[in-house]
Amino acid sequence: MRRVRERRPAAYLTREAWLGEYRFYVDERAIVPRSYIAELLREDRVPWLPRDRSVRRALDLCTGSGCLAILLAHRFPRARIDASDVSDDALDVARRNIADYRLGTRIRPVRSDLYASLVDRRYDLIVANPPYVTAAVMQRLPREYRHEPRSALAGGKDGLEFARTIVECAPTHLKPGGVLVLEVGHNRRRLERIFPRTPFLWPYTSGGGDCVAIIDRDDLVNSLAAGSARARTR
Repeated sequence: MRRVRERRPAAYLTREAWLGEYRFYVDERAIVPRSYIAELLREDRVPWLPRDRSVRRALDLCTGSGCLAILLAHRFPRARIDASDVSDDALDVARRNIADYRLGTRIRPVRSDLYASLVDRRYDLIVANPPYVTAAVMQRLPREYRHEPRSALAGGKDGLEFARTIVECAPTHLKPGGVLVLEVGHNRRRLERIFPRTPFLWPYTSGGGDCVAIIDRDDLVNSLAAGSARARTR
């Protein structure tokens, strides 16, 4: 009855959510686990990601409940993973899930405003599922979504307030040959307008071909440098 009367997400009522065969604890302190990136971490989607053995350090940026960090740990068994979030509440939920999967020796929860607390860290793989709902859409979200933390959804006027920083600063935090995997919802066109020289890959997911951008460090460095040079000559 609460599901119907209050329009509260079922995951908050049952205190669990599933991504494939993986179960996660969740409550109102963290966004309900869901991500197109989770689909790409399945074995049959590996061509877009580094080889298993090459990933020794990984970062789950904006980890929320810790779900992607846990999937990374299973997909890359040799990797040590930082699971970062600006929300202490969300990190408490992530810690519970990390403990449930007995991954406390491999996954380190970190309180960080994007990369701010990760200055000296370098990674083979960064996955990021930041807030990306536009301001206009935030105003008309269904009641069900309004039970989730607003800060985990709202991505600013164009939905890419956090994605910009994630892309621009990624080269500093990626090792040579490293890869960034960034979920942006259906904001592909907006992201490509912001970074017109960046050759993002857009693998197909259940949401279509405009939800997740993938770029390796070298291509990202070169495209950002070209964009800066072009701006200086104007």
